Amino acid sequence: MIKFNHFNFNVLNLEKSLAFYKEALDLVPVKEKRDPDGTFVLVYLGDGSSGFTLELTWLAGREEPYNLGEGEFHLAFTVGDFDKMYEKHKAMGAVCYENKEMGVYFIADPDGYWIEIVPEEEM
Repeated sequence: MIKFNHFNFNVLNLEKSLAFYKEALDLVPVKEKRDPDGTFVLVYLGDGSSGFTLELTWLAGREEPYNLGEGEFHLAFTVGDFDKMYEKHKAMGAVCYENKEMGVYFIADPDGYWIEIVPEEEM
């Protein structure tokens, strides 16, 4: 049997990214791996209800932003109170694109990765 495990985003500032994901999506660290020589840190974030995790990878010495290509890939999260979450993300200044016709919107994390927010009834 095959099932999803995790998805990775490489980040420039791990603490800033951890704070963003906690505030924006209530994701919390569930596992961490540190290289003994300090060259990388992996932090896996979970939602508390599924086994799927978002792996944030920080690499020592990396200063230039990651190339996100054309930005066409993204993660998607289902939310129960879509309007409340939208207002929260709008107040954070995180909303980067709205598709009112489809009834979804996207937020951007500190590194520019897009995250789609989908109302629960749409799934």
